[in-house]
Amino acid sequence: MNLNLLEGLNAQQVAAVTDRGPALLIVAGAGSGKTKVLTHRIAHLLANKEAWPSQILAITFTNKAANEMKERVHSLLGNVADGMWIKTFHSACLQILRREASRLGHDSNFSVYDTGDTKALIKRLIRESGSDIEGLKPQTVAARISNAKNELKDADDFYSLIDSSNPKDRAIAEIFSQYQAALRKNNAFDFDDLIAETVYLFRSFPDIAAQYQRRFRHILIDEYQDTNHAQYSLIRELTKPIADLHNEPDPNTGELAGPSAITVVGDSDQSIYAFRGADMRNIAEFAKDFPGSKTILLEQNYRSTQNILSAANAVISKNFDRPEKNLWSDAGDGEKIVSFTGLDERGEAAYIVDQIQDLRKQGTAYRDMAVLYRTNALSPSLEAELKSQRVPYMVIGGLKFYERKEIKDALAYLTAIANPRNDEAVRRILNEPSRGIGEKTELKIAELARRDESSFRQALLKTDSLSLGPKLTAALNSFSNLLNDLDAMSVETKIADVLSAALNLSGYRANLEDSRDPQDEARLDNLDALIGQVSEYQRQYPEATIAEYLADIALAAAADEIDDDSGSISLMTLHTAKGLEYDVIFLVGLEQGTLPHVRSFDEPGGVAEERRLLYVGMTRAKQKLYLSSALQRTLFGSTTAFLPSSFLGDIPIELIQSEGATRASAGTITGGYRGMAPSASPPKARTEIAGAITQVRDNGSLQLEIGDRIQHLDYGQGVVTELRGEGARQVAQVNFDSGATKSLVVKIAPIEKL
Repeated sequence: MNLNLLEGLNAQQVAAVTDRGPALLIVAGAGSGKTKVLTHRIAHLLANKEAWPSQILAITFTNKAANEMKERVHSLLGNVADGMWIKTFHSACLQILRREASRLGHDSNFSVYDTGDTKALIKRLIRESGSDIEGLKPQTVAARISNAKNELKDADDFYSLIDSSNPKDRAIAEIFSQYQAALRKNNAFDFDDLIAETVYLFRSFPDIAAQYQRRFRHILIDEYQDTNHAQYSLIRELTKPIADLHNEPDPNTGELAGPSAITVVGDSDQSIYAFRGADMRNIAEFAKDFPGSKTILLEQNYRSTQNILSAANAVISKNFDRPEKNLWSDAGDGEKIVSFTGLDERGEAAYIVDQIQDLRKQGTAYRDMAVLYRTNALSPSLEAELKSQRVPYMVIGGLKFYERKEIKDALAYLTAIANPRNDEAVRRILNEPSRGIGEKTELKIAELARRDESSFRQALLKTDSLSLGPKLTAALNSFSNLLNDLDAMSVETKIADVLSAALNLSGYRANLEDSRDPQDEARLDNLDALIGQVSEYQRQYPEATIAEYLADIALAAAADEIDDDSGSISLMTLHTAKGLEYDVIFLVGLEQGTLPHVRSFDEPGGVAEERRLLYVGMTRAKQKLYLSSALQRTLFGSTTAFLPSSFLGDIPIELIQSEGATRASAGTITGGYRGMAPSASPPKARTEIAGAITQVRDNGSLQLEIGDRIQHLDYGQGVVTELRGEGARQVAQVNFDSGATKSLVVKIAPIEKL
């Protein structure tokens, strides 16, 4: 045994590293060293020759996490670690599908459609099918299709489940079918296909499933609480016992292979992706899925001070249906949590940026601070204040580098070369730069392709038959010849050189250079940056093909954008912040209706998930945590007064240092920041109940009877018409004076008996 691999680990971490049962669940609280445990577990297996590198499959949710895990194992064992699969779900499935594409009727050079590609294709299908008259939006249709695929439902399944009398549902079902046909014609998969089609592959071809089941003897899954049905099904396919498992020789050693083992790491308190189909039951029912499994709890936190953890524990403890867990730290109490209330969003932003500047003067680098919010709508006031004080910042998950038009155009040239069947890529660059080829001509070529059952690019070779005139025909032939020349060049030329040639020979670069638009200079800089990134990628992966490069870009997550060496403040949503950590966290917008979000009030389990979201945000902080709110905000042109988030009332008062404005009585606001006054008077309807209810309390002792009148923080007054359940699970049905009827969990609802 290599004792060095166990040095510095606590008792629970040692148990997690050394356990050798068939199934292990590691319940890892925030900051409890789960990455260290996973990497040391892998290294321990390899160092003790209990597994070969090629027998290990470790799955994470972001490229950033996968790369960190690879680097850590490499630092422990050196080149012995090479050959392992440490990948995201999508990249692991991508590699499997590249090898087995022919079984599914695809070429191995298939394209991967990112969210932008998907929406562009769906937008075209909506327009061509006339479904825009139903008011369908590409984003809505894309979400419905994605949700279906995450449940392993295809277009036929979707159609069988919809309300056939609903014209919108019928239109979505038809577009779903057309969308899948277009993907197949274009030799492409979208994100969700990568996992769903791999599950289909394993279920349809048992010999392929058996091959990967035998190969991966140790499967490790990070963030298991965030897995959706398709991901869960993939794991189940890989861990299914095979009848002849004990009689099959190991492909590396020739020895008989023993049973495979699965290790999952997760924390139900950090399950925040229900909107993406994540199912907490996957982690809750792990013992049921894998009889004989063992559970190890990691509660010691190595990230945050005890005050931060005590506050986070207090918030999450109000979710009554969670397994008991209490994070603790031996790093000391640390500073109190600052709770700031601004008169409005301007005052909130001014306070936060002033605190950032003060912390910077005290030695905290900009890159060690982050501002988190529930929705992107809260960022403009912060960005304006950061700009006015000249503080460098970057918005993570906003308009990404790879989503800019000039970058999408450049990558479309590469896509058209790597996968000639990708009609969307070819059509995107058909008139980029302008070649005088309009939409009518494009549609004629598309119709020719449909008629001949060929790709759009193949149809370009037959445009002479369309009688388009000599000038237009010459332009189309020139474009087709350009793609053919780039094809030939790509066989033996580096990817960056092919990209440079595409931009030069097409005239795309010259078009920007000749422009008088000042933004085009920035676009040229972006293209140069892209070429530089492609060169760096090929330096790291000298044998990579254009198709592999494009797929790697498509699979990048928002968190992967973060440059740890950048001297910038990071602004991002709470969802994006999952898995990250900073010395200082500013968590803004803690108002009732913002966090918890107003939509959560009507969704089963919605408020509980919002509470988990706040818990995730709070536990990103290592040394200092700010929680801020505003008494009113102007969003989308409308000014609305807000009450503080009900979650703030869960934090023990002794942990809080309060600053900023207060609401002394209904309609009266005092205090402020920098003398800033509210931009408008608070709407009366919201302020009238401020004195009656200031926070959500634990209503465990509240006794209600049918006929009682109650006051709700958001819905106003109403009468209890029905009671069901008991204790923490008692639910009251309330008919509100506004006409709304709501079912409320009495223990945690923001209500007061009148």
